[in-house]
Amino acid sequence: METKNHDGKMWALIKEKPEEGLWMRRVPIPEVGPNDVKIKIHKNAICGTDVHIWQWNDWAQHTIPIGLTAGHEYVGEVVEVGSGVTGFKPGDLVTGEGHITCGRCRNCLEGHKENCMAAKGVGVNRSGAFAEYLVIPQENVWPCRKDIPEELYAIFDPLGNATHTALSYDTLGEDVLISGAGPIGCMAAAIVRFAGARHVVVTDFNPHRLALAKKLGATRCVDLRSEKLEEVMHELGMAEGFDIGLEMSGAQAALDTMIHNMKHGGKIALLGLLGTKTEVDMETVIFNGLNLRGIYGRKVWDTWYKMTLMVEAGLDVSGIITDHYDIRDFEKGFAAMLSGTSGKVILDWSRINEE
Repeated sequence: METKNHDGKMWALIKEKPEEGLWMRRVPIPEVGPNDVKIKIHKNAICGTDVHIWQWNDWAQHTIPIGLTAGHEYVGEVVEVGSGVTGFKPGDLVTGEGHITCGRCRNCLEGHKENCMAAKGVGVNRSGAFAEYLVIPQENVWPCRKDIPEELYAIFDPLGNATHTALSYDTLGEDVLISGAGPIGCMAAAIVRFAGARHVVVTDFNPHRLALAKKLGATRCVDLRSEKLEEVMHELGMAEGFDIGLEMSGAQAALDTMIHNMKHGGKIALLGLLGTKTEVDMETVIFNGLNLRGIYGRKVWDTWYKMTLMVEAGLDVSGIITDHYDIRDFEKGFAAMLSGTSGKVILDWSRINEE
């Protein structure tokens, strides 16, 4: 692949065709508006959303425009700021919130940007971060601290999903069930354990992912191929059910199991994307007084402050990063994600223009 610099152009991973894959192509470097910040990307992480775009599944076909630059998990360096920007300057290490909000709807005006009715996703609805340069509004830029490694900042977006979900309810001294041992579920296990949960039980069918969950803080992992959750609860001496459930899998069966194994008055946070035809046992929800809460994105900027300070206070999620690749080997990175045996995959842009 040619890697020489060309005036006004940069390398980017784009959805060039309506089929499986992404393509490294030359595209125009985005221009900086008065309130924008241009970021030279150092590292990306691959998200499950990026995998959907790669696979060109039904969601991607109805959401992603052909020609889009993908990617929204990143860390990089400010190289240019608009005339109206304050607080950021070239040389600053930054990452950023991936939802560009309207600033005018009721939720934005009330300070609840995570619920903006007109949010646009970086790398989903507008050009993304799988590129040499990304331009976003200054209000979406988050400054990085020198005591936190760059590759951790590259996964602050999904860590924010895990943090928002895990801290939706007070977990101190509680028994927590997490369905789904993907990267976000594993990081949520680390967070609720850090926040004082007693039993942190993670369920999945994938032994590799369950091993990661154990590494990050799960006190008991349940391989649903060979174990039953009810038997594990008995083993742990749990007589009334879980206090808190974090649904990360997006699977109908997982939601059913969670609802039927909560204590009366239990609380469930839903992050996994369940289908539009998902059935919910509302009789159990009502008679058992369950609280179900949908989670989207991160609280802006409350979640970002919390995860920054938790990491500085000793929260260790570094074990979720299992693979590193040069961006020129991005196909290997996506293969690792698709294998089902990886955690987070980091892509490094530092050598993109080498011969």
